[in-house]
Amino acid sequence: MGKVVLYSSVSVDGFIADEDDQPGPLFDWLTSGDVPLDESGFLKVSQASYDHTRPYWDQIGATIVGRHVFDLTDGWDGEPPGGVDHVVVVTHRPKPEGWNPEAPFHFVDGVEAAMTLAQELAGDRIVEVAAGDVGGQVLAAGLVDEVRMDVAPVVLGSGKRYFGSAEGQHLLEDPVAVVQGERVLHLRYPVRR
Repeated sequence: MGKVVLYSSVSVDGFIADEDDQPGPLFDWLTSGDVPLDESGFLKVSQASYDHTRPYWDQIGATIVGRHVFDLTDGWDGEPPGGVDHVVVVTHRPKPEGWNPEAPFHFVDGVEAAMTLAQELAGDRIVEVAAGDVGGQVLAAGLVDEVRMDVAPVVLGSGKRYFGSAEGQHLLEDPVAVVQGERVLHLRYPVRR
């Protein structure tokens, strides 16, 4: 079974989007360099960001997201982001009407069921959990092995929190990676058990 990683770009004050679900400059680092991060040619980062991010992306076998993120992105038009093999959507609603049954998206009710399915689909590869409400629920359930943050140099002031509505204290170990890129600081923290 692969590692479970809670991940997102985040503002210095801990938000992954503003009150209107807009990320603002949180993803500027993805277009601030000259090294192509993927085949699109649109994402270009610094060499330091590439060296940190590309190997991580290549290890992801499944990503867990909430229905809200799925709806905001229009389900990425049925193509998982970043070349991920599978997306598991946590939702209490059925898949959208007319949804392509061949698209590698799986709709489940509850974070535990999502984790079980994502780990099965990912095998020994990483299960990535999108930060936000679902990410906070997965953290609170004790299912996260590592927290990864791409900290953008911006203060949003309010918005959608990285850890969603997670309550209580959750201890992390000292960072195992601190990488400075262009317009971003990449951080990795193991979760204390």
